[in-house]
Amino acid sequence: MTQTQKVTLAKALNAGLRAAMEADDKVLVMGEDVGKLGGVFRVTDGLQKDFGEDRVIDSPLAESGIVGTAVGMALRGYRPVVEIQFDGFVYPAYDQIVCQVAKMHYRSQGRTKMPMVIRIPFGGGIGAVEHHSESPEAQFAHTPGLKVVACSNPVDGYWMIQQAIACDDPVVFLEPKRQYHADKAELDVDATPDPLFASRVVRRGTDVTVLAYGPQVKVALAAAEAAASEGRSLEVIDLRTLSPLDMGPVLDSVRRTGRAVVTHEAHVNLGMGAEVAARIAEECFYELAAPVLRVGGYDTPYPASRIEEDFLPDLDRVLDAVDRSMDY
Repeated sequence: MTQTQKVTLAKALNAGLRAAMEADDKVLVMGEDVGKLGGVFRVTDGLQKDFGEDRVIDSPLAESGIVGTAVGMALRGYRPVVEIQFDGFVYPAYDQIVCQVAKMHYRSQGRTKMPMVIRIPFGGGIGAVEHHSESPEAQFAHTPGLKVVACSNPVDGYWMIQQAIACDDPVVFLEPKRQYHADKAELDVDATPDPLFASRVVRRGTDVTVLAYGPQVKVALAAAEAAASEGRSLEVIDLRTLSPLDMGPVLDSVRRTGRAVVTHEAHVNLGMGAEVAARIAEECFYELAAPVLRVGGYDTPYPASRIEEDFLPDLDRVLDAVDRSMDY
């Protein structure tokens, strides 16, 4: 990769994986079709050709076996990066992730580390069939012992995957699948990245703080652009890290705006927005001019692709929440 070029999220993740594998021969990639095919989204394209079948491993179709094998690898000093082909396929491995991956360090009283990355393409918007458009992030963020992060753009994708691989704790790494090949961004591989577990203000504003992560960051920015044409100024924050939550920039922003809207594709009921809203209420109660509002998917299973655009929170639904917040 040249020092600066425009890349998609898929290409940026590929470059980040390549950089991590070149830097440390203990980094391994494993999953269904990650080798010869290069992954269903082509994120691992070319890695097996360059690093060999011992480091880029095409696994059987068995998510529990993939993660369980990676547990053994991590115990032996490797840094496995496992790919769950689609978000809805992670549940066969849920027992391994929650009972083994998340608890090994604690169970061993700190003697055993679990340096593992579990890559999960998540979210909808690609016209897929059932089990291919889930948003399971809250289930993992609720589990002590797991770090959970979500990139939203190519630059973050490049740096965050390397930082996650270097972390000695297990990281669930969420990738918005509808962004893989959507937008390009200028990537400077010599730049200084933001820390992994840090949220970031991506647009300054004064009226309402809009909080998002993963695929909803693009929606939030579009909402801010539309609101500006109507004379309203939205501050947009990309949370980036879901466990641990980095509330510093969030609280600073809400104390200035007095209003907050949290949006994510996952169901509103018991989603990440509920935790964010509770923390804002605890810390900023006297600065709030309105309740913290949440915008997300409806409380139903993910629908058929022909009506998924009606299910997914879009610009209009975010702006409606902004209007309701301003009306208080």
